[in-house]
Amino acid sequence: MNGGPSGFNNAPVTRAFVIASAIFTIFFGIQRRSSKLGLSHEDMFKKLHLWKFIMSIFAFSSTPELMFGLYLLYYFRVFERQIGSNKYSVFIAFSLIVSLLLEALALALLKDTSLNPLVSGPYGLIFSSFVPFFFDIPVSTRFSVFGFHFSDKSFIYLAGLQLLFSSWKRSILPGICGILAGSLYRLNVLHIRRIKFPGFIASFFSRLSFPTTRSLPATRNVLGNMPSYTPRQGNYPSAASSAEPPEDSISTLVSMGFDRNSARHALVQARNDLNAATNILLESQYS
Repeated sequence: MNGGPSGFNNAPVTRAFVIASAIFTIFFGIQRRSSKLGLSHEDMFKKLHLWKFIMSIFAFSSTPELMFGLYLLYYFRVFERQIGSNKYSVFIAFSLIVSLLLEALALALLKDTSLNPLVSGPYGLIFSSFVPFFFDIPVSTRFSVFGFHFSDKSFIYLAGLQLLFSSWKRSILPGICGILAGSLYRLNVLHIRRIKFPGFIASFFSRLSFPTTRSLPATRNVLGNMPSYTPRQGNYPSAASSAEPPEDSISTLVSMGFDRNSARHALVQARNDLNAATNILLESQYS
């Protein structure tokens, strides 16, 4: 299990979100206003200021939360690579909006003063991402430490638990709401997984890239379980004349959930064309 190639290749929306979270957290931290960004019952139902609503989505309440949060957001860029930037933008919007609505409902029903204010930051997006992470990202290695069994996914879960319990009930509630939002997305409520933003969304965020962050050709996949595939023959170039696939291309397909051996054969068959190799694997899935 890995996040694919290092950096933000094929993940311009994630890159923009990570940078925005870091900048807003640092800015309000310098002004010592981070603790005041979290939404409360009064904010939700009486005098919600638009700036506070927006900032509560991006800015974390503390530096430790920022570190764990950015680490998780960076890892979860794998989902943008799987479904494409335009669909991933819908996933972000859906996760944040639904989780905030669930938080408002919970505050209204519980009326617990110890929840005011809730922690700030993209908890809805982060914990919504744990749903496809649990179901769709395969384990690639397992190991034991002092008799306890772990996998390479364990580090992501540990970072998530650290973030979830960072402020006890004030952080647990947004985390649970995020998981519920991710579950609704996975259940394809209102056919949300078919929706995607116009193509200019990805183009806009791609233009914000730095000169040294050149992206690979964009690929798309479906957000679902990825078993091992045997590429079938089709109208693709012969494998005999193809060079050995580059490791980063294999890693990209593996990060989408495809079997490594199948990914290599698909790249050979497609003459190392990442888009064509993805199509071969997808055709094998639905054949």
